[in-house]
Amino acid sequence: MPALEVVLEEVRQAHVDLVVFGGDVVPGPMVRETLSCVLHLDTPTQFIHGNGELAVLAQIEAPDPGAVTYWGTTGGAPLPEPFRDVIRWTARHVQPDYTRVLADWPRTVRIEMPELGSVLFCHATPHSETDAFTRLTPEDVLLPVFDGLGASLVVCGHTHMQFDRMIGSTRVVNSGSVGMPFGRTGADWLLLGPGVELRNTSYDLADAAERIRATDYPQAENLATSLRQPPSEDQILEQFTRISF
Repeated sequence: MPALEVVLEEVRQAHVDLVVFGGDVVPGPMVRETLSCVLHLDTPTQFIHGNGELAVLAQIEAPDPGAVTYWGTTGGAPLPEPFRDVIRWTARHVQPDYTRVLADWPRTVRIEMPELGSVLFCHATPHSETDAFTRLTPEDVLLPVFDGLGASLVVCGHTHMQFDRMIGSTRVVNSGSVGMPFGRTGADWLLLGPGVELRNTSYDLADAAERIRATDYPQAENLATSLRQPPSEDQILEQFTRISF
């Protein structure tokens, strides 16, 4: 939420026509405040699902809260219990006011922009909200994913690291993460029109850490620490470059 506040102020100053939220608005330590904020902006908005929203919805909808199937394993191994605690905590805070809202978000959004052409927004890839790739993932394995989309620009996220690269004839831009960028501090976001501008906005990290620690979020201390000492880019590149491809 502290990162979102400063980014939204810059968005207002830029007088944008539309704000697209690229998924993983949840989970987070101030989930109800965040949802209330983004759902009541003065500027028009569009939302798409990330794996975060879909994991929370799966938790809410599961007949047995202890046996959620969505993203229950990764690479054949169960997800760590702290991550499951985060999803359970978030599900409790989302219900009942925001469940229907999250469920109605689409997987992708396409917008026609005069300066940029057809822009397709997705969380990870146009076909999956969990596929991970980076600026170093070989082009040949990504060509089938981005071929035939009819889009001049694809905007994604998911790996929390910004990049701007060509995959065949398609320009693919990762907007990064507002609340949890990897490789550097601050809040990452993307400004479109007339060009493509990757942004990083600084904010008071010490104050943000204290606000996070004041919540009962299961990973509050880890998140507060990572704001000031995020994982290195090299560490995350090694982890994500070939994980899905």
